[in-house]
Amino acid sequence: MSMDLSIIIVSYNTCNLTLDAIKSIYQSITEYRYEVLVVDNASSDNSVTEISKRYANVKLIENHNNVGFSRANNQAMRVASGRYILLLNSDTIIDSNTIQTMVDFMDNNPKVGASGCKVVLPDGSLDKACRRGFPTPSTSFYYLSGLSKLFPTSPTINRYHYGHLNPNDAYPVDCLVGAFMLVRKETIDEIGMLDEDFFMYGEDIDWCYRIKAAGWEIYYNPYTTITHYKGASSKKKPFKIIYEFHRAMYLFHRKHYQQKHSLLLNSLVYLGIFVKLCLAVVKNQLKINNLRLNR
Repeated sequence: MSMDLSIIIVSYNTCNLTLDAIKSIYQSITEYRYEVLVVDNASSDNSVTEISKRYANVKLIENHNNVGFSRANNQAMRVASGRYILLLNSDTIIDSNTIQTMVDFMDNNPKVGASGCKVVLPDGSLDKACRRGFPTPSTSFYYLSGLSKLFPTSPTINRYHYGHLNPNDAYPVDCLVGAFMLVRKETIDEIGMLDEDFFMYGEDIDWCYRIKAAGWEIYYNPYTTITHYKGASSKKKPFKIIYEFHRAMYLFHRKHYQQKHSLLLNSLVYLGIFVKLCLAVVKNQLKINNLRLNR
């Protein structure tokens, strides 16, 4: 049976959060037909058992090892039947009108290949990642150097987070966040699925880059909201998470920008990524040590 929307959630040791996310979906008020697909990346917290027990209608794909965010989403996309695909993080809660609002928007705007809604954090503040500019070398420099914070409303210096635009208005953007990304199936058929070279970061930016390169529009639509419990699980990060975050920066630049710039600029970009990785590792270790001392 054909569906209007296939909602894909990747789960990895987020049992309670995932259950809450699924619950919010089934509390939706919508005329559209949807299916929920959960891909579990070998969780050790009883996620598979609890999801199966509480939500028999969920299509559950159980992996025996952690294959990463991109590959897991692709697994679900291959069996999804919706006209639209929604990537939804396991640590999100959608509003009751989110499905209706966003599918309406896509149906009424056939040139839009992907759209995202307003994403807020638990304290009500905007999750700035929900509407971003592409991380060009200059944009990345302004962001990583802290200049974007000094000039938060500059359309040039703070282009990465669109600081000059009202988050309550709708407009085209460069990229969305993988925590909530609604993509037209026709668009996916044209440009392909997520790049599995990206393990758990950067795949959303890469996808958006390819969507725009193919001539589709990407839109930020703030007229419905979801809550993103970003980083709710832990204050300290395993090395792999820090490594993959910075590896994604390297992969994206190599894939989309390296051929457009000189050897010198590329070298500076890669050096900057390496330095930032080292600083992030040191900062994280200091946090871990501080937590141990305060026990």
